[in-house]
Amino acid sequence: MLGVLDDWAKAEALIEAAVAKKGSGATPNSPLAKVRLLAPVLYPSAIFCAGANYSDHMSEMARVFNLQPEPDPRKAGLIPWHFIKASRTVVQTDARIALPTRTKMLDWEAELAAFIGRAAKNVPVESALDYVAGYTVANDLSARDFTVRPNVPETSPFRYDWISQKSFDGACPVGPWIVPAKQIPDPQHLGIKLWVNDVLEQDSHTSKMIFSLAEQIAHLSTRLTLHPGDLILTGTPAGVGLAETA
Repeated sequence: MLGVLDDWAKAEALIEAAVAKKGSGATPNSPLAKVRLLAPVLYPSAIFCAGANYSDHMSEMARVFNLQPEPDPRKAGLIPWHFIKASRTVVQTDARIALPTRTKMLDWEAELAAFIGRAAKNVPVESALDYVAGYTVANDLSARDFTVRPNVPETSPFRYDWISQKSFDGACPVGPWIVPAKQIPDPQHLGIKLWVNDVLEQDSHTSKMIFSLAEQIAHLSTRLTLHPGDLILTGTPAGVGLAETA
């Protein structure tokens, strides 16, 4: 699939033609129930994850850690920030995931995700979405008890452990579909929901993002070149498990 994204403009036309041919009955179809859907891309060339990109999620996490609510990032003159998730953490959505050793606080984070379809460097916000091949859904699984190391001073660079928290095996279920970008003209107008054991835990909307996907792409492209196959997770709204236990 990475090869498909490398030349997305050509591949998209071929995919549309293949779908039309199957829809006409000219070629045999496989019933969906008889196939296993894997993650649409194993493995993305890079995974960039937006942190603190929904104000309601920021508020619930401040309450969990007994902190003062953060001021509006825009009013504070801040810009988007991202962390890296290891590309080989990607698994299909029905994968059975082994708990990371010693964690007791595995948590969920439903997120809109976007695959880059062509190289992007220093792109303006106004045209940033032109570099998106398509959209999917990701679950940024997080081992919350590894967020900070106990008994390490707040001023120490050894206090925070992003690798253990975010990049364990199976930490990024993705898919199962990629919806071509042309079918979603506005990624800031989508509902986002997550259920745990048939209980609705997250119920929000991408319009509530602090920084839009276009702003995230534009910002990231000033730091490095984004390449076809790169995956951007756009942040999660309120409703994570840690907030329920606090």
